[in-house]
Amino acid sequence: MDDAPAPPARAGIAGLILAGGQGSRMQGRDKGLVELAGEPLVAHVARQLAPQVGRIIVSANRHAQAYARYGEVVADEVGALGEWQGPLAGLAAGLAAAGGAQWLVCAPCDTPFLPADLAGRLIAGARSAGAPLACAVAQGRRHPACMALRVSLLPALRAFLESGERRVGLWQDRAGAARVPFADGEPAFMNVNTPEDLALAERYASQWRRS
Repeated sequence: MDDAPAPPARAGIAGLILAGGQGSRMQGRDKGLVELAGEPLVAHVARQLAPQVGRIIVSANRHAQAYARYGEVVADEVGALGEWQGPLAGLAAGLAAAGGAQWLVCAPCDTPFLPADLAGRLIAGARSAGAPLACAVAQGRRHPACMALRVSLLPALRAFLESGERRVGLWQDRAGAARVPFADGEPAFMNVNTPEDLALAERYASQWRRS
């Protein structure tokens, strides 16, 4: 008999879409609002994530009204850190807004083809390893921004940021992150960072929607 604890209900899981970047490789455009197949990238991410979580939070530092269509919008925790501190600042804001949730499942706004079981597999992987968080690995590569973590990690994350560090992978390693393998190849964790990536994603999108 399997004595493993049951996975948390959706109500105990919040989703976070990271959309607070400067879009430097997308000619300064707000990446989450760049259109793919006639919709903003954030709409694709929200569509994949929404059935897996109880509610969605969007970390955004501009165009809050546009992002509000997809979830509760929060800006980075700035304080003494200054602006544009990277994805961990957005993650801290998401954790602070997660309310009574036990887990936060995070994905960047430029990953439109996320697996439909991302949340369940990441949380199960973390719990199986006795770890407070887990990140996705596919084709031998870690995708650190695609992670699930316990909301109770917020104080440790704030301390890491206040120390001057910003590297996502380093924080995950220090926190004891589990790595969860996904068999899904491209385009499951494809990042749309550049106009060239967007052109490739358009080709993927037409195939993916038909599959």
